[in-house]
Amino acid sequence: MAILERYHFFLVSDDPEKYQVLKEIMPEAEWSVFERGAGAIEHIFNDPPDILLVDNDLPDFGGKELIRILKSENVYRQVPVILCISEEDLAQGIDFSTTEADDFLVAPLSRVRTKARLNLVLARSARALDANPLTKLPGNTSIIHKIQDLIDKKDEFALAYADLDHFKSFNDKYGFSRGDEVLMMTSRVIVNTIRAFGGVDSFVGHIGGDDFVFIVPVDVAEQICRMLIKSFDGIVPNFYDREDRERERIISVDRKGNTQTFPLMAISVAVVFNQDGSLTHYGEASQRAMNLKKVAKKDPKSSYVLDRRSSP
Repeated sequence: MAILERYHFFLVSDDPEKYQVLKEIMPEAEWSVFERGAGAIEHIFNDPPDILLVDNDLPDFGGKELIRILKSENVYRQVPVILCISEEDLAQGIDFSTTEADDFLVAPLSRVRTKARLNLVLARSARALDANPLTKLPGNTSIIHKIQDLIDKKDEFALAYADLDHFKSFNDKYGFSRGDEVLMMTSRVIVNTIRAFGGVDSFVGHIGGDDFVFIVPVDVAEQICRMLIKSFDGIVPNFYDREDRERERIISVDRKGNTQTFPLMAISVAVVFNQDGSLTHYGEASQRAMNLKKVAKKDPKSSYVLDRRSSP
């Protein structure tokens, strides 16, 4: 694979020799190694890797259990997972119908075969998913398919479109690198807010730029919006320099020499509900949400708007 420095791999194994082999195979990639499954879980959720390699046998619990925990979170189902097994495991038989691994490697690792398998998994993942390269969240194609599938099945759900207000002014002053940090923070705040409602059947996608989508059950949608705004507003000031943070605005000069003043970033959320088959097509849901978001953006502070035509 080209430009491997872009890739970040997680290895969950207490076998130091395995890491040395993998590092030799792909030295340009960034590797994070965890000896125990419990130590890896939070890191995986906060910074999803491009590939997760997991030993079948771990000191604290089985590799298959770690995979189950990861794949049970809808947001992270797109992360490719490789299960590392032994010849003995293979001889005894692995029930892959109950193990959501995307591929497997057999120890001791063959350098040639292992490199080929890693490259294959990366290529397959790139073809199958349109995940946003920055946040690793599902992209526009996955979002459209998800929404239309729920509509076709006549499932009830709340569809929220969220984007950032005054993000461009932040990017203009602080640069795209700082802007990317804000987008990563926003994706994590959305995901972690929904995760706080344990067991909620949810979906989070990143359309692109500062536009996000999330789908949650109807009965918790407004509560999630409130918590999301509270978390975002509590964190975002920390991305500004002290002077801007203290005066709660950015003061800059445009190309014509005019002084411009912009508030700190806020988040606007528009929520559309599908109940009793009220939505018939993805485009209808999207258009309603776009119109609602215009209403939310009239408030200079973070806010959310519910579609009263279909809200509970």
